[in-house]
Amino acid sequence: MRQISASELREIAIDIENELIRLRQLESQMILVQSQMAKNPELAAIFSESLALKLHNFYTGCERIFQIIASELNGGLPSGYDWHRRLLTRMTTSQDYRPAILTAQTAQQLAEYLSFRHVVRNIYGFELETQRVENLVNNYYETWQHFEQDMQNFLTWLRTMADNLK
Repeated sequence: MRQISASELREIAIDIENELIRLRQLESQMILVQSQMAKNPELAAIFSESLALKLHNFYTGCERIFQIIASELNGGLPSGYDWHRRLLTRMTTSQDYRPAILTAQTAQQLAEYLSFRHVVRNIYGFELETQRVENLVNNYYETWQHFEQDMQNFLTWLRTMADNLK
């Protein structure tokens, strides 16, 4: 593992914070779609597809953060057919040079969204299981809260490390 500077640690923190801003915007869009769905139940199938895409985007945003961390701190992304799952797993493991990024609970919750993202990418929206979308939407807010807390803890660690390197 190469030596990393305080300014590089701060840059990583900024990149993560920028992704978190986008994920917060996604949260407000989820709320908006759900409110429209309640007002227009006859359009439930269309709104369900929109929510499914937003759930897809949620995990993609989380994974972008993992990719930043893996590229900048871990030395690279895992390879192979299951690299997405392995990347998620690596975020739960502390290394000599960084703490665990996620709690086991958050990783377990996110695994459902990773799996669902694969489904969204490989079928037509009208083929989605309505109950699965509904369950993931219902769990989204808690999962997002846990993820955001884990990221804030990691950002605190990054800033502390950067300050200690001065």
